[in-house]
Amino acid sequence: MIGIKKKNVQGIPVLEVGKLSLEKQALPTVFFIHGFTSAKEHNLHYAYLLAEKNFRAILPEANLHGERSQSISENERNTQFWSIVVQTIEELNILKDTYVEEGLTVPDKIGLAGLSMGGIITLGALSRYQWIKVAVSLMGSPSYDKFSQDLIHQYEKQGEKLPFTNEQVEEEMKKIEKYDLSKRPETLQGRPLLFWHGKMDKVVPYQYAWEFYHKVKDEYGNHPEKIQFILDEKAEHKVTRAGVLKTVEWFEMYLA
Repeated sequence: MIGIKKKNVQGIPVLEVGKLSLEKQALPTVFFIHGFTSAKEHNLHYAYLLAEKNFRAILPEANLHGERSQSISENERNTQFWSIVVQTIEELNILKDTYVEEGLTVPDKIGLAGLSMGGIITLGALSRYQWIKVAVSLMGSPSYDKFSQDLIHQYEKQGEKLPFTNEQVEEEMKKIEKYDLSKRPETLQGRPLLFWHGKMDKVVPYQYAWEFYHKVKDEYGNHPEKIQFILDEKAEHKVTRAGVLKTVEWFEMYLA
């Protein structure tokens, strides 16, 4: 039987999903990050499938989402996108430390996945933490600078005036630069990494991840199978069932 626990870890709301028969054991653990404007509960199907394979799945709530929502407008939250990304990356280390200290996570068997904003967070966290052993980016972008320019153009195209000066934009870009995996590909160090993206995605264009994949795949030398890119020709900004199952299979292959 699989159980769901609602917990609060140092101010971070999470859902913890796993087999009840294994609930007190240290298990290989996968953190799964939701997308922008979504919430942790929306990814319970991933957690259930991971739990079936004897993983502990942890679904954290990003700031200004779900339980952490605040009374702000959609535009105000849009302007906080990169702050949310950076905060979530930093909070992942808190969650990891807590689960390891509590004896619920095997320290050298920790994976990370996320979709859309969660995929962006996953790729940024890879540049920051070597404790992430296996990762899956679903519709994410490793190129923070290029994607941020996309977001600005989208904002302006909607007729909105940016609530930042050019100097403030530059300052924000400096804050996210150290998480930009496209500028620090050497931090991957051969760790298993799966990309899934829809070719018709208009929210997070696949090209940034595609270019990065082709840039780094030769660095995997004798283990080219450890980095893969699944590009669904017909998919838009929604992961197919095949993509969901491949995500679980990836962790089963490299983290179990």
